[in-house]
Amino acid sequence: MNDPCHGNPPHDRDDGGARLAAGARHVELDLEHFLPYRLSVLSNRVSDSIFRMYSERFALGVTEWRVMAVVGRYPDLSAGEVAQRTAMDKVAVSRAVARLVEAGRLQREVHGDDRRRSVLRLSVDGYRVYDEIAPLAIEFEQRLLKGMDASERGLLFRLLDRLDELELQVEVGR
Repeated sequence: MNDPCHGNPPHDRDDGGARLAAGARHVELDLEHFLPYRLSVLSNRVSDSIFRMYSERFALGVTEWRVMAVVGRYPDLSAGEVAQRTAMDKVAVSRAVARLVEAGRLQREVHGDDRRRSVLRLSVDGYRVYDEIAPLAIEFEQRLLKGMDASERGLLFRLLDRLDELELQVEVGR
């Protein structure tokens, strides 16, 4: 049996991985060919691999690191903007922000004249951690993609960009 989740190529399917099995009373969701499932499994495995590199050493959870990574790249975002940019739950982001502020890795400041809006910025300690983890994450990505040539990597990122566009269209069309 070909199992794409374990290295075998997927079959070309246009039914979204769901079909009514012969003689079955329920729709069979063929997870090995269901894009959301495949993306989720791959994302979880990659995230877990990177997580193991920094979790114990820096006492960070996945959500906390993602917040730090986004704020390190895009300082002065609000927690809501971080949640939007990462597609993470606002409550999870808010909790991660609170833990990072308490740990002294993140600073929250009132934004200009709008006292209702606070923005986030890495502290000196936050940047120290960021500057240690970011190269590890980049090196992991390089090792992961090493088996692909430049044209495959380009195609992968073009397809991811296209899927992102299509998902936004589907979301708007609800």
